Amino acid sequence: MSTSPIYVLNGPNLNRLGTREPEIYGSTTLAQVETMCRAAAGDVPLEFRQSNREYEIIEWIHEAIDRPAAGIIINPAAFSFTSIAILDALKMFPRPIIELHISNIHRREEIYHRSLVSKVATAVVAGLGPNGYPAAVRAMLELIRD
Repeated sequence: MSTSPIYVLNGPNLNRLGTREPEIYGSTTLAQVETMCRAAAGDVPLEFRQSNREYEIIEWIHEAIDRPAAGIIINPAAFSFTSIAILDALKMFPRPIIELHISNIHRREEIYHRSLVSKVATAVVAGLGPNGYPAAVRAMLELIRD
């Protein structure tokens, strides 16, 4: 198993988990999500980060490329549907990418149906609520197991 870290990157407004639209996103906080991810990763190191700033997420993707990271799990949130810059950065990452969404974006309003990130993602996890995060970590461990 790789000793390179898995990057778990979170986009805008995810720092508000637990209080933001709990009928959609639940009451689990981002700190609780991080704990769930670290438990699922076991001994594999995680870089768990959140930003409301597009440029910062792009810098972290570049860091993951240069380090190199074993894989990227990314919940780009609203940037999923708007950021060609994040798409372009992810195109440069040569290892597995899992796109993650807490809600099932395909059951929501039309604006949420066209993720740019899906075009480069190895896999997509959506609609499992906060439990999608540890599921994505376990899936990433399988993808990098070599």
